[in-house]
Amino acid sequence: MSLDEKPLAITMGDPSGIGPEIIISALEKQDANFKAVVLGCPNIIERAIKVNKSKMKIHKINNINQATFKLGIVEVLEVINLKKLPDFGKINSISGEASYQSIISAMKLALDHNVSAIVTSPINKESLSIANIKFPGHTEILAKFSNTKDVAMMLVNNEIKIVLSSIHCSLSKAIKMINFDSQITSINFAYHGAKCLGIKNPRIAVAGLNPHAGERGLFGKEEIDFIIPAIKFSKNKGINVSGPWPGDSVFMQARKGEFDIVVAQYHDQGLIPIKYMGLENGVNITLGLPFIRTSPDHGTAYNIAGKGIADSSSFEAAIKSAINLIKLE
Repeated sequence: MSLDEKPLAITMGDPSGIGPEIIISALEKQDANFKAVVLGCPNIIERAIKVNKSKMKIHKINNINQATFKLGIVEVLEVINLKKLPDFGKINSISGEASYQSIISAMKLALDHNVSAIVTSPINKESLSIANIKFPGHTEILAKFSNTKDVAMMLVNNEIKIVLSSIHCSLSKAIKMINFDSQITSINFAYHGAKCLGIKNPRIAVAGLNPHAGERGLFGKEEIDFIIPAIKFSKNKGINVSGPWPGDSVFMQARKGEFDIVVAQYHDQGLIPIKYMGLENGVNITLGLPFIRTSPDHGTAYNIAGKGIADSSSFEAAIKSAINLIKLE
C-alpha cells in the first residue's frame, strides 16, 4: 500500500482545542502529491482557516470517493455538522462527542482499507467523559472498536524511541499490571515497533520500575520477580534485549546511541524524557492495531486555542511518520 493509492485519514480532534488549527497549518506545507481527508465538521475546519488567516479552501464531501485532492483544498468528510460552534478552550460534551465521531469514522475507513493510515488530532479526555464516552484516550477507543487485544504506545522523536508497558491508568494500577507476561508483551512490541521503523536488529533496553532498578531487591522486587525473568526469556528467543536499567539514566543512554528503543514501565516514566526534549518533534505511534495510526505528542492546548499561534511541528512529524510507515509496509 502506498500513499499514491489511498489517502491519509486525519481526525479533526477536539473542536475547542488547537487540533483544527494545526491541521490547516500542516496541510498548507504539503505538496501536490499529498492526499488526505479530514474527518469532522466543515464549519469547525472553516473556523480554523479563518483563525489561521489561511488561503486554503474547503471541499465538503460525504464520501471519500468524492475527494479531488487538489493543492490548496482541504477535503473535509462530514461526519458531524455543528450549527453552533463550541467555544475555544472550554471543556464541553459537544466537543467530546464531535471528536469521538471523527475517530470512529476514521477507523471505519481504515478497517475497510479505504485509507492508508490514520493521523489523529488531540482530544480532551474530560470532554469525552462528560459526553458519556468512557474511554481514557485514543488508544483505548481504537483497540476496542478494532477488536485488538494488545496495543502499546510507541513514542519517538529525533533522538529516542520508547514503548510504554502501561498506558492511561493510575500509577498504583500500573505497578499491579507488571508481571512476566506483560513484560514479554512489551519487549515484543518494542522489537516489532523498532523493526517497523527500519531497524533490523534493534537493541532494546528495559527500564526498571524501582529506583536504581530495585538494587537487587533493596527497593522493590518487581525487577527480580518479573522483569529480569522476562528479559532472560526474550534473550533466549533471540531478541537483543538488556536490563533492567535504572529509569533515571537509561533514556540518556539511548539518546547517546547505546540502545535503539527503551521499554518504559509506566506512562510518565516514558513521556517525561520525550516531552522534555521538545513537543515539536514527538510522535505517538500505536502498535498492535490492524492499521497505521500516528498522532502528535501533545494535547489540546486550550490556553492558546483560537489564537492562531499553535505550532504544527509535531502534527507534521506525525504525518511524516505515517507516510514513512506506509512505505515500510
